[in-house]
Amino acid sequence: MVAINISAIDPVCGMTVAPGDSLRSEYKGKAYFFCSAGCQKKFDSDPVGVLAKRAAKDAAKATADPGEQHSCCGGNGGSSTGLAKRNPADGDSEAVYTCPMHPEIEQVGPGDCPICGMDLEPKFVDMSSDGDDKQYSDMKRRFWMGAALSLPLLLIAMGPMVGVNVSDWIGQVSFGRLQLALATPVVFWCGWPLLVRGVKSFRSLNLNMFSLIAVGALAAYGFSLIVVLLPGAIPESMFENGAPPLYFEAAAVIITLVLLGQVLELRARQQTGGAIRELMQLAPSIAHRISDQGEEDVALESVQRGDRLRIRPGEKVPVDGRVISGASSVDESMLTGEPIPVSKGEGDDVTGGTLNQTGGLVMEAVGVGGDTVLNRIVQMVAEAQRSRAPIQRLADVVARYFVPAVIASSVLAFVGWWMFGPEPQLTHALVAAVAVLIIACPCALGLATPMSVMVGVGRGAKAGVLIKNAEVLEVMEKVDTIVVDKTGTLTQGKPELTDIKTFGQWNDRDVLALTAAVEASSEHPLAQAITRRAKADKLSVAQASDFQSVTGGGASGRVGDHELLIGKAELLDQQGIGNVDDGRSLAGAYQADGATVVFVAIDRQLAAIMAITDPIKGSTPAALKTLNELGLKVVMLTGDAEPTARAVATELGIGEFHAGVSPKDKHDFVRSLKSAGKIVAMCGDGINDAPALAEAQVGIAMGTGAGVAMESGDVTLVGGDLRGVAAAVTLSRKTMSNIRQNLFFAFIYNALGIPLAAGLLYPFFGVLLSPMIAAAAMSLSSVSVIANALRLRSADLN
Repeated sequence: MVAINISAIDPVCGMTVAPGDSLRSEYKGKAYFFCSAGCQKKFDSDPVGVLAKRAAKDAAKATADPGEQHSCCGGNGGSSTGLAKRNPADGDSEAVYTCPMHPEIEQVGPGDCPICGMDLEPKFVDMSSDGDDKQYSDMKRRFWMGAALSLPLLLIAMGPMVGVNVSDWIGQVSFGRLQLALATPVVFWCGWPLLVRGVKSFRSLNLNMFSLIAVGALAAYGFSLIVVLLPGAIPESMFENGAPPLYFEAAAVIITLVLLGQVLELRARQQTGGAIRELMQLAPSIAHRISDQGEEDVALESVQRGDRLRIRPGEKVPVDGRVISGASSVDESMLTGEPIPVSKGEGDDVTGGTLNQTGGLVMEAVGVGGDTVLNRIVQMVAEAQRSRAPIQRLADVVARYFVPAVIASSVLAFVGWWMFGPEPQLTHALVAAVAVLIIACPCALGLATPMSVMVGVGRGAKAGVLIKNAEVLEVMEKVDTIVVDKTGTLTQGKPELTDIKTFGQWNDRDVLALTAAVEASSEHPLAQAITRRAKADKLSVAQASDFQSVTGGGASGRVGDHELLIGKAELLDQQGIGNVDDGRSLAGAYQADGATVVFVAIDRQLAAIMAITDPIKGSTPAALKTLNELGLKVVMLTGDAEPTARAVATELGIGEFHAGVSPKDKHDFVRSLKSAGKIVAMCGDGINDAPALAEAQVGIAMGTGAGVAMESGDVTLVGGDLRGVAAAVTLSRKTMSNIRQNLFFAFIYNALGIPLAAGLLYPFFGVLLSPMIAAAAMSLSSVSVIANALRLRSADLN
């Protein structure tokens, strides 16, 4: 194993620091650590600039020495600096591992977190993994061994309570040695991982749940060991029924119950990864590769870019690629959520994991391994599940002081019982002190937020709602205004050229051929509608030159001897084009029906207007109704003319809309809403709307298939469906509610548990809480938090 010490990189100066001993700041849900207050101040004043400089320096260093690897924390939202994106397949000891509760902690190779003590897990999901969890198997084996030894130990220790005293049969000395023999393997083999983490926590001064478990279990075991080996050292004041007490059963049962809690927690964490495993299972295990030697079946990992692959009817597409022959329909519902298959033929793109229907296809592999859409979605979901919500800071602050406070409470309980308690005072003091340590383990507090985030993000992924990080979930809950683009968001995004009106000597086919020549260089949906119509009409389209795009306005270019300007009427007016008013008078009728009108000028005279219609998505009306029911205000922004925008807004019942806006106007409008105190989510296609997406508190990128703009927004709706916005809002509200419930459970549990363990009930009922009961209660608190978080798996997002 190539493991290195866990450390962090100061993003300002680049110095290696220890997370537990360093100053800390958070930015966009990630933690950064600093060597001094000066570096922290520089970072806090300009985190974007600092991270950009650090990324540039690290990139330069990586180029100079690509073989060098470092452990680090945080990063700028992408892969950690200097850490190779290694999958942990086949026990790869050089894979990057991270803490599920402290994602800023990373190292090469497996290990445990220096802050909370939990086992680190692979940062990057292995698409070839069968889901086997060695940690879970190991903990389960230790638990069953502990249970097998603790049960007879508990029975013989508790026998006198029911009149069965084993010590009368074999003698007090043998009785003690028998308990020692049963308890020692439980404490030092079954509980070894717990004890090691506890010792490490004291060494690093990052006290955590394992600190309390180690102290409590070893205190009970150590006292009992002295009784067995040095019985004369125990004062008679501590004797019970004429003999010194033994607490081997308490130590063993504490360890066993904590192991049970760990097993249940690890099993639950496996269940939270169910969404990822379901996504991973969408990819087939083999592909049919075609070569000069014929066709052969190969493992998916062996497929390389450029390979020719055959997809038979009923099989899944193995990787992302392009169809080079054949025709079929492909079920893309795993990406889009739409059950209607999409026709595919030569030149069409196909996405790995989608299901081929009735026809046969031959494709060329374009995206393989980590470059497939499916793999990027899996990694995105995994990274989001490990991110931290701002509300977690509350639990972090409490946990930072909680363990020292518990140890202090345990000491006070011991002193109080020893000085003021009834006989045997030392025995009562030891029981109370150990019970306080065990019942107050902050595992429920630490799990409260991460468990809900993991399950919530996974639930969203199953619904086609990809959440970039936990902070987005928290902000999304507060959103009160949804700003939507029209094309591709409210409408299908595949506009069709429905009518052409020419002027002067021009005819439809000539104008369309010239216009398509210019628009062939544009990626705008309206331009694509024109080029598709020219292709459908089988026109001969020449090559354009001098192409220029006017953002939010149109395009210009030269085709042969003709100079063309295409776009809005305002653009033509600005350029002094003649006869524009003739087209404007006719455009109103098209726009009143919801069509977008494109003006075409050839040789500085208006040659034609083109009516382009983009049908409204069938799901849009219902989605808008749901958003209104959720109490959200919907505002439409569009670059279309006012009559077109009004027609669409009226049809959909949108009260506020703004037409003729440029990308900069959209950005400024979102900023004005924020200045007015609104919490804004912006929905767009992630390209023309990028400035507004970045300005909004939550940017929601709409996308379908291989073109999904996963890097454009904080939330990506894979299906490109506005219903996903409502699902995202509902998901955020339910997840945040779940987190608050978990934090309430954790806080209340500890607020009540510590006084009870310290002996609050004794003056009234003569009852002192047993350390074994405390251990059971501690495990139950963690299980209750986990069970509550798992309820999100079946949350209704409709």
